[in-house]
Amino acid sequence: MPTPSAHDAQYLLGLYLNDHLAGSSAGVELLKRAAKSHHGRPFGPQLERLAREVAQDRESLKEIMRSLDVSERRSRAALGWLGEKAGRLKLNGRLFSRSPLSDVLELEGMRLGVQGKRSGWLTLRILAETDDRIDTAQLARLLERAEEQAETLEELRTRCAVRTFVPGRAGPARKAGPAKGHSLPRGAF
Repeated sequence: MPTPSAHDAQYLLGLYLNDHLAGSSAGVELLKRAAKSHHGRPFGPQLERLAREVAQDRESLKEIMRSLDVSERRSRAALGWLGEKAGRLKLNGRLFSRSPLSDVLELEGMRLGVQGKRSGWLTLRILAETDDRIDTAQLARLLERAEEQAETLEELRTRCAVRTFVPGRAGPARKAGPAKGHSLPRGAF
């Protein structure tokens, strides 16, 4: 594959970063909704914190885009917002109410989104090797936070999966351990 011209590389970078911005918009919406549905419940504070952080990460992405002379394409951001709304129309076994399966699927989606965001930060770190417009210290902080967010979401996802799929395990872990023949993931509770 031929090396792109500077113009082509800038165009492709614009598409790439706008796609990440669209994903970020969807992630913010999903986390806000999840935090609202879990308000006053055990996962509520963690989801509220994650929603704030992901919104801050989106603003950091916009700042980086401005520093790289990449224009925001509002139509792509709108697609991310619409995608999140369409994602609500999933088959979860219930027609008019939330299912425990909704939590598992949403947490998986959120974790995938954070992993995608982390990949975007890693790509920008590669670009920063030849482009001094990118603040490498800021990228290091964003990468560290993405890793922490992924760990938090995995912990919540695991707890929801156990609560949803393992009979009799809706509450805190029992001291007797799992039923014979079943093993639970480490850190499930």
